[in-house]
Amino acid sequence: GRGRSALLPLNAAPARIYNPPMIPITVNGRDVSIEREMPVDELLDTVDVPPNYLAVEINGEVVPREEHARHIVSANDAVEVVTLVGGG
Repeated sequence: GRGRSALLPLNAAPARIYNPPMIPITVNGRDVSIEREMPVDELLDTVDVPPNYLAVEINGEVVPREEHARHIVSANDAVEVVTLVGGG
């Protein structure tokens, strides 16, 4: 061999990467972590919600659709996406 290998051990992490803390919220009772606080409309794109949802509640308060771009979801918010359950 020619001495020291240039490869880093697998567990050597690059020093400069900053991992921002994830923000815990709940969506329909399920624990979810998001990367940062974000408006409702962006959250709906991020988490798995039915496309035919009727309303969004945050901490028990309905957020009207026209507010989705302005209402920010923050840490520990309880988000409920209300859907109409189709019946026969």
